Amino acid sequence: MIFIVDYDAGNIRSVDRACRHLGYTTTITKDISSATLDDTIVLPGVGSFGHAMDSLASSRLDHQLKNKIADGIPFIGICLGLQMLFNASEESPGVKGLSIIDGTVNKFIDTKLPIPQIGWNTIETLDPDFKEFNQQYFYFVHSYYVKPTHPSVMMTTTDYTLSYTSAIRRPNMIATQFHPEKSGDVGLAFLSKCLEILHE
Repeated sequence: MIFIVDYDAGNIRSVDRACRHLGYTTTITKDISSATLDDTIVLPGVGSFGHAMDSLASSRLDHQLKNKIADGIPFIGICLGLQMLFNASEESPGVKGLSIIDGTVNKFIDTKLPIPQIGWNTIETLDPDFKEFNQQYFYFVHSYYVKPTHPSVMMTTTDYTLSYTSAIRRPNMIATQFHPEKSGDVGLAFLSKCLEILHE
């Protein structure tokens, strides 16, 4: 079962369609307490960091997510679902993130390129398990980027005003700034690979 976390923050239906297209059973839910090691939790999201954290807290999903990830439950984060794993974001000063990954979320400041970044861009893969996706195009929509404290979690990088971390990986979790569910066939292949690897 794929548990898609519902906290009123966009792109949930497109993630659900992508997962079902790959042959998985899904549930869109505000309660992930029954998720086990045989399942996968997906945290999607488009919108404001502060509003999203408030929404998670109001349903106590923040605690559930931290506990489930700590228990080793497979986890995928997408876009805002990546950013909320970090300690804090410049988008919402004073609002604490989930602090599962040490680091911050920073705003693009180079005005030579349009902000937000909206559209297709390539990724450079640092993870040999995903080498087939090196320099493939994925779809991005964001004004902020993550900056991990520890480079060891970096899975991919992307160039847009600077070279930044566009995906991270730890033993039971993968999270991306780009949207696999909106990236056509290559995005579906990437999402499928994530789901397979998390359950090896």
